[in-house]
Amino acid sequence: MEFNILEICLLTALLLCFFVQLYFVFGVHLKLATYQIKSLPSAESEPISVIICARNEAENLAKYLPSVFAQQYGQFEVIVVNDRSWDGTADLLEAMQKQYANLKVVHVPEGEKFIAGKKFAVTMGIKAASYDWLVFTDADCEPASENWLKGMQKPQDNDVQIILGYSPYFKKGSLLNALIRFETFFTAVNYLSFALKGMPYMGVGRNLAYQKQLFFKNKGFAAHMHVPSGDDDLFVNANATAGNTIIQIHAETQVWSEPKTTFLSYLRQKKRHVGAGKLYKAKHKFILSTQIILQFLFYVLTITLACFPQTHIVAVAVFLFSLLLRCFVYPKLLHRLNYKELKWWFPILDILLMFFLVFNAVASVFVRKIQWK
Repeated sequence: MEFNILEICLLTALLLCFFVQLYFVFGVHLKLATYQIKSLPSAESEPISVIICARNEAENLAKYLPSVFAQQYGQFEVIVVNDRSWDGTADLLEAMQKQYANLKVVHVPEGEKFIAGKKFAVTMGIKAASYDWLVFTDADCEPASENWLKGMQKPQDNDVQIILGYSPYFKKGSLLNALIRFETFFTAVNYLSFALKGMPYMGVGRNLAYQKQLFFKNKGFAAHMHVPSGDDDLFVNANATAGNTIIQIHAETQVWSEPKTTFLSYLRQKKRHVGAGKLYKAKHKFILSTQIILQFLFYVLTITLACFPQTHIVAVAVFLFSLLLRCFVYPKLLHRLNYKELKWWFPILDILLMFFLVFNAVASVFVRKIQWK
């Protein structure tokens, strides 16, 4: 079997993508698959301030906030920042303050319209916090158990200043929901694995903890206050190090969240994330861009070469070998991160996700304005 110059070039590119793919699978993601999850501490280290920012989230607060107050943790307060809501959030929080003595409510003044996105609300919540250890989640989130705060508390190791938690989405039974949950899985596997590798680059505000003094020592969001998104990942990207950051993925410390239900709302959400990603450190942008682009090219080249009579057997063989190797890692991770039912759809969802991420990156170039709510 002889190949022409074009076929040789395409096959070489395919093999390059394949070997880079193997690096991420076995050099990075395998660390999370083999990570030993520790049991939750029985003792409580120090008081905690839980911070939740809400804008027009009255329904979600009524539904999910009680699960935060149900935490089996000795001393903690819950700070809800009402960011100019008009759906009755203020009245609901006033009523809940009568029920929960450890609820503190902060209202963002209506006149603060020049402030960018969620970051001002988060900053107000941090300033109102009574304690140094801060745990963050969202109004539409529900802790997996009453032991969430036990797992997200300040560790005995004084060097730890940041804990990266994990937050899966509720299952809704649609293709869009499957894609959203798989994208969340892919993102979580990436940032948790790289944190274990000593290169933390992001976290999610639905389940995140860090020290108040770290926030003010590094001037909070000052470096990227002009960007509406990034209150979680940009802060982690700027302040997390191999020595001050750990992960927490114990099943009882995960925080479930409500997913988007329409493609347009999901697309807007991902565009905000792309906007924040542009401000990541250069090495992080290079690694993440390389990962997505080469994975996308792997599928494009596989499909292209499968159409050539001389190369279709090689292309299919490389794809099947790649799939076989990845099946040693990702099904276990899907089970570990509470998405085990997606393992049967892994190849299809992986292809759809890569094409969506590239589409979203291109579409984001034409977005002029991004808002939090």
